[in-house]
Amino acid sequence: MGNISTHFSREEFACKCGCGFSAVDVELLRLLEEVREHFGKPVHINSACRCETHNKSVGGGERSQHKYARAADIVIDGVHPDKIYAYFDSRYPTQYGLGGYPSFCHIDTRSYKARW
Repeated sequence: MGNISTHFSREEFACKCGCGFSAVDVELLRLLEEVREHFGKPVHINSACRCETHNKSVGGGERSQHKYARAADIVIDGVHPDKIYAYFDSRYPTQYGLGGYPSFCHIDTRSYKARW
């Protein structure tokens, strides 16, 4: 399928169950390119879009932004997830959904600020 931006391909966003759901929110893609440029290292997507079935199987919430292709759980080699969280939080203090976890950072493009 090829790249859909400078550093990302559609396959990286596909639902992990293999159902074929691989939509990408344009704003999310912009944020991932931005954080890639900021840290100067590849961004690895652990999870992006999820179909309803896969979202349930991984314990995703009923209102999970992953179901709408507006969320990504990301890792950057050599960058602690707290630093990724801090970058997004300082850059967008009144926007988006941002979740900090021990092994990854969640970012989503919901229409209101949410933090966890």
